Amino acid sequence: MNWLLSTLIFFLTLLAAGIALYLITARRYQSSNSVANSYDQWTEDGILEFYWGEHIHLGHYGSPPQRKDFLAAKSDFVHEMVRWGGLDKLPPGTTLLDVGCGIGGSSRILARDYGFAVTGITISPQQVQRAQELTPQELNAQFLVDDAMALSFPDGSFDVVWSIEAGPHMPDKAIFAKELMRVLKPGGIMVLADWNQRDDRQKPLNFWEKPVMQQLLDQWSHPAFSSIEGFSELLAATGLVEGEVITADWTKQTLPSWLDSIWQGIVRPEGLVRFGLSGFIKSLREVPTLLLMRLAFGTGLCRFGMFRALRANTVTPSAEQTTGIKVAQK
Repeated sequence: MNWLLSTLIFFLTLLAAGIALYLITARRYQSSNSVANSYDQWTEDGILEFYWGEHIHLGHYGSPPQRKDFLAAKSDFVHEMVRWGGLDKLPPGTTLLDVGCGIGGSSRILARDYGFAVTGITISPQQVQRAQELTPQELNAQFLVDDAMALSFPDGSFDVVWSIEAGPHMPDKAIFAKELMRVLKPGGIMVLADWNQRDDRQKPLNFWEKPVMQQLLDQWSHPAFSSIEGFSELLAATGLVEGEVITADWTKQTLPSWLDSIWQGIVRPEGLVRFGLSGFIKSLREVPTLLLMRLAFGTGLCRFGMFRALRANTVTPSAEQTTGIKVAQK
């Protein structure tokens, strides 16, 4: 009996130490540099690419969701987003800016399968280097280090602006919305997919949701999540949107991704051989956050939002003042 009690105490102590270490070593957002450093590290060690493939975003499992290969679901997501945004009707040579391109998975599909001229930007130099390594020279896709909060491109540079799951890293969502719309040509299309918090103006976070949301922010260098409603309002407030911002909720279609990402570590044990004990510990460290993400999206605390907006041909006076865009009024 004493042996069993000692064993139980040992494992409980180990569990408590693991939880404490998880909390102490959180990767909180501090600046754009903290985001860049996080992605540089994830890219350098190769673990994230090994398990998540070339797409560092969730997969699309259909509606209703069906069992799919994890990596195939990620590619399917890109094609579903193209169709939802109406981009499949655009001609080859359409210029597209991929904001938060990661290691270029979506950019390569957009260039290869749709003939778009793609420019992918990320704040991580290591991601740019890896994206360039993975991209065949014949594809019309280039990758640059750039900050989505202050894009280096002139006003009206692209036919399409595209972004997947970059928004939570942006400290000022209003500036992010303005930059996305600013670099669009008049009549251009902005299509964005993102992790969103429930609109707490309508239903405030309760006693358990607040600490869960704080961990989701702290662990992956996120300053804040916007709500679907809130970010739609910020897009409209730029004065650069023609008509209404179109939104959709893809929570159900993407929800299996969280547990599938954990399952990859079980069904692909060769990762332990490739990355050794340190790699195993790094991978294991992400499991609590993945489970919290599944909890948040499964209970309605978080939602997977889709956004589509057209760039207006004219600019309202308020937008002209805040963005510096000079367009003749009709």
